[in-house]
Amino acid sequence: MPVLKGLDTTMELTRHAQALKEQGYAFALRYYSHNAAKNLSLGEARALSQAGLALGVVWETSGTRAGFFTRAQGLADGAAAFQMARDVIGQPFGSAIYFAVDYDPTQPDLDGAVSNYFTGVHAALYVAAEGKPSYRVGVYGSGLCCGTLVERGQATLSWLSQSTAFAGSRLYAEQKRYDIIQLLPVRIPGADGVVLDIDPDATHPDRDGGLFMV
Repeated sequence: MPVLKGLDTTMELTRHAQALKEQGYAFALRYYSHNAAKNLSLGEARALSQAGLALGVVWETSGTRAGFFTRAQGLADGAAAFQMARDVIGQPFGSAIYFAVDYDPTQPDLDGAVSNYFTGVHAALYVAAEGKPSYRVGVYGSGLCCGTLVERGQATLSWLSQSTAFAGSRLYAEQKRYDIIQLLPVRIPGADGVVLDIDPDATHPDRDGGLFMV
């Protein structure tokens, strides 16, 4: 399986789909959240898919500190992400929803707050899908975070943050334990002279990253 070239951004990409395809991008990672301005829309998902780009999604809100992460928050976020994926986008079951841990958590954070959050996410997806398989749970974060949650089975996929100073991230990247890896931000041309602020990404050569089309 070849390594796929991708990107992630908070910018809406509908009009830029063909320009991205022509630059060799194979996938785009976009957002689910409570902020409609940065969320993936159905029209955008269809435009990207029609241009031949696969999609990935991450649930990201305010996960920048340990105090955000609780089982109750995981239940709420898991339910909201499931609703957006199934009812708004029509994301196919079997693909992934990544959940963001947007800081450098310590091992005690991962053993406590973050672990509790992902327990809530799994419970919410189980209830929403009436106990049937639905979406794979991924984690976006540091190498320590990704490795810990995957090893425990609390996430089945990992998207490694670009922040190489985070705990365990350099080793996680060198060992290619990720499903998707994020690189440092760049600016690229979009359609009609628009410049896009993006983070480049790449898939692991032997894994699908939980990507999908609609």
